[in-house]
Amino acid sequence: MALINFTNPATKYKWFNVLWMIGLLAFPLVLWLMPSTFFDNTGFELCPSKAIFNFECFGCGMTRAVMHAHHFEWQDAIFYNYGIVAVYPALVIVWIIWLNKARKRYRRFIVLQNKSSVIS
Repeated sequence: MALINFTNPATKYKWFNVLWMIGLLAFPLVLWLMPSTFFDNTGFELCPSKAIFNFECFGCGMTRAVMHAHHFEWQDAIFYNYGIVAVYPALVIVWIIWLNKARKRYRRFIVLQNKSSVIS
């Protein structure tokens, strides 16, 4: 028996699913509107392994690499982190899956709404 009973609000509320779809569509657009160098050379270190042990982990530079890959600057992306070759396509695939699920949920809400209006 689960201690936490979680219900995805996107499956329960049409308005939440619509907001989720808007967010999914807006996020890549916002990243494209930002300059590709937005996260470069900020002087702010978030990585605990780099701050404590002075050692770069496998994720170091991934945010900058994703930003450059999103702008199709592959040489810069690979310079910041070689893992971008696997991570960026995976992110795009996950984004497509989430968007497709949200679209299907929205269509199910429309069908249920049409059925309820026919009954009443």
